[in-house]
Amino acid sequence: MNDLALLLTPEGRALLDQVRDTAPAEELAVATRLRRDHPAELVSAALGQARLRQRAVAKFGAEDAGRMFFTPNGVEQSTRAGVAAYRARRLRELGVTSVADLCCGIGGDAIALARAGIRVLAVDRDPLTAATARANAEALGLAGLIEVREADVTEVDTTGYDAVFVDPARRGGRGRVFDPEAYSPPLSWAVETALGAPRAALKIAPGIPHEVIPDAAEAEWISDGGDVKEAVLWFGTGAPGAVRATLLPGPRTLLGRGLPDPAVRPVGRYLYEPDGAVIRAHLVAEVAEELGGGLLDPTIAYITADAPRPTPYASGYEITDRLPFNVKKLKALLREREVGTLTVKKRGSAVEPEELRRKVRPQGPNAATVFLTRVAGAPTMLIGHPLG
Repeated sequence: MNDLALLLTPEGRALLDQVRDTAPAEELAVATRLRRDHPAELVSAALGQARLRQRAVAKFGAEDAGRMFFTPNGVEQSTRAGVAAYRARRLRELGVTSVADLCCGIGGDAIALARAGIRVLAVDRDPLTAATARANAEALGLAGLIEVREADVTEVDTTGYDAVFVDPARRGGRGRVFDPEAYSPPLSWAVETALGAPRAALKIAPGIPHEVIPDAAEAEWISDGGDVKEAVLWFGTGAPGAVRATLLPGPRTLLGRGLPDPAVRPVGRYLYEPDGAVIRAHLVAEVAEELGGGLLDPTIAYITADAPRPTPYASGYEITDRLPFNVKKLKALLREREVGTLTVKKRGSAVEPEELRRKVRPQGPNAATVFLTRVAGAPTMLIGHPLG
């Protein structure tokens, strides 16, 4: 709290501007120089905040990250700005004009909601986190739309708000928490709160078992740039039980249609690797149907097909070779093809990509991709290249 208070003073803000581009290797020299004219505590706080802002650029962009205030946990656990903006747009399209943002953290989601024109009550029980969220609302000119309250979210009255957004803490003293009832607050409390609101969105871990998802919820898995970022349980959308995978940027959304698992079929000329959000949402069958393909193995989410069909929901590869798993044969084939750049992908294989690269020692001007997987239960290597 003291560090943040120091940084919010005129002297602190000026010092932050001074040190914003300081590289890690320069910190000691910069700190020594600045301590001649500024308190050591303020210099340390400014350099620490500069480091956090540099880390936050990947999530918030350079412009916002350069004005916002962060805590170490806040940088790590906050929502990527593009994902938060997408979620805020969905709420706005549902007619939401006010949201109670429970477990608001440093305010990343509240900022996105406010920028969508939604009035926000942002609540967090940690004093420093709440103060940081308040500072961020002011720094970005959104204080008129965001009220920050330091309180226990389980004691906050959300009556009068169009929607509730809950982002429970999914990390404990020993790291990431996988049991939804070990979230803080527990998923059961969040669901009960959601069911009592006109509309709601609950942010949860993408690995949540499908069987614990309430029947009243619409479930959405979101990836950004190919990386699965989160799952969201939506309430009040008019689509209970619906399942969707959304890919950002875009957005592109694939809706589940309850298709049976795809059939296993022989290896075709093309292999497709579904986006992680598609896999987490259990929508591989929908993509396989779109591609006119089937699975290599009933337990592995690789789709094989005979024709190239572009789809945003899977990355396509042309397969040139199929071999039983054998490192010597792979090494010989790569030497023959003069492959020096080797991308290794795996599903259903215990072999580590770096270990395989060390063993085959690729050399040459060409590139290839090798898939370590199973075909009808047998360990197999498929070699190919991405579709252009």
